[in-house]
Amino acid sequence: MSDAGVTADDAVLCERRGAAGFITLNRPKALNALTLEMVRAMRRALDAWAADPAVTRVVVQGAGERAFCAGGDIRRIHEEGRAGHYVQAETFFREEYELNALIQRYPKPYVALIDGIVMGGGVGVSLHGSHRVAAERTAFAMPETGIGFFPDVGATYALPRLPDCAGTYLALTGERIGQGDVLAFGLATHAAPAARFAAIRDALGEGGPIEAAIGAHAMPAPGPLHAERALIAFCFSADSVAEVLARLDSVGSAFAQTSAATIRTRSPTSLTLALAQMRRGAGLSFPEAMRLEYRILCRILRGHDFYEGVRSVLIDRDGRPDWQPATLEAVRPDDVEAHFAPMAGEPSFT
Repeated sequence: MSDAGVTADDAVLCERRGAAGFITLNRPKALNALTLEMVRAMRRALDAWAADPAVTRVVVQGAGERAFCAGGDIRRIHEEGRAGHYVQAETFFREEYELNALIQRYPKPYVALIDGIVMGGGVGVSLHGSHRVAAERTAFAMPETGIGFFPDVGATYALPRLPDCAGTYLALTGERIGQGDVLAFGLATHAAPAARFAAIRDALGEGGPIEAAIGAHAMPAPGPLHAERALIAFCFSADSVAEVLARLDSVGSAFAQTSAATIRTRSPTSLTLALAQMRRGAGLSFPEAMRLEYRILCRILRGHDFYEGVRSVLIDRDGRPDWQPATLEAVRPDDVEAHFAPMAGEPSFT
């Protein structure tokens, strides 16, 4: 039944079952983190299935119960960039962003079955599809400001379009949210128990209507973030990160205090960039948003905070990053603006 085959190292399994093309991210021990080889395997399968009339829908899932996909292979990218091999690192992101753009414009239904952690690159291969089904273990986050990076993989387009500045909250804090909030804010289109995913897969392979295959399941109650919508809308609509923090401090609730404390641990440069992204992104098309992200990415790789953040969080795990600059006040507006400047020969993502 397989027509796309599998990758040499089995990190991505691509096969056709009936009317559906199935992609399984198959690195469960690494939380299904994406590598360049996985990105390329997904692209080959999606291109083939787009042209195959026998395939009427695509299904993407993660192996194991811990994660749909926890992001990109950040350690490898860190090593390449630290060694000055910027072209290799940029190649991964360019091809990942091209995959995100393909998913966003894909001509057939694209169903992501999300169980467990979905962060960073995992968001990029799920959020932009037509159908996102969240299971009860779903844990969504864009935690990039905590490693001196920025919310990418199409976050510039998607997060500003969430209601009540929820996207700005997610971009700045990097906090995790669960199934109820993912559905309530529109990050998922459907919810279903993980125990029903096998039946959903079978129904999708049989080729019937997508909505019927996904099924009607009891909707989870909105989570704790939804209850804070008014506070988030007030605090995260501010024009600067400093003003966001001032508003959170003025509110003083437990949620506001926790949010402010979290933001104060993040890279000041990343925070300022992320807020600028959110403000610009609402007026951009998807390809424009991806071009903006590619520009930021190329500048971030030549900076300091990304390498320091990865060292602190993933390598030494000391939780003491030496951000440069160390304060929001020291972040220069011209330096932030330089991240958004057009580049010669940048990809179009169309």
